[in-house]
Amino acid sequence: MENYSKARTVEQPSVCPFPGLPPDTPEVRVKDGSKIRNLLRYALSRMEAKPRAAEEEGRPMPEEGGVAVEGQQEAPGRPLCKQIIFTASGKGVSKAITCAEIVKRRVKGLHQLTKLLFSTVVEVWEPLEPAAGLDSLTVSRNLPAIWILLSLEPLDGSQPGYQAPGRYDALWAQSANKEEGGGFSRQRPGHRRKRGSGGGGGGRGKGPSHQTGRPRDATK
Repeated sequence: MENYSKARTVEQPSVCPFPGLPPDTPEVRVKDGSKIRNLLRYALSRMEAKPRAAEEEGRPMPEEGGVAVEGQQEAPGRPLCKQIIFTASGKGVSKAITCAEIVKRRVKGLHQLTKLLFSTVVEVWEPLEPAAGLDSLTVSRNLPAIWILLSLEPLDGSQPGYQAPGRYDALWAQSANKEEGGGFSRQRPGHRRKRGSGGGGGGRGKGPSHQTGRPRDATK
């Protein structure tokens, strides 16, 4: 491929794996260059009555290359939604997970349903020197994709990828207690304990001297 350069990349549209949702359910498409604060501002404006992230005068969503969200502007008068979808593929998967976790901590009682799929990306490569007689190449790649549904209404708990609403304080407390009582030493690395100087044989004191040779007379 040293004689080619990538001309464009086209991501094929994917079908939503969550059937039966209301038609006004917002879908947040997260890209590699997306900014999390912009995604959260839009998502929280659709889920919260007065989101703190949207207090900045309800500014419109910036149309940057890495952000693709249905409805690029925040509408204060728009009715709140009970479901929201985060979707991403490739390098944007980790950002989609981060956005979903932050929304779950801000909006209590959210049910989560996660689907892992593959999305198709078509890359078009053009020759560096058209006069060399080389043809353009079209390469199709399958990228891992994630779809996360957050819902205030109960979901089917028997489906794979379902997570019920829960508290995260108990999880952190359990982890902290395990570290404290699980036998982990609080001693700093490289620090040696001092040996006791008292009895019990713990110290490196002088033992009874052993005389060698002829003993000396007590009196001369």
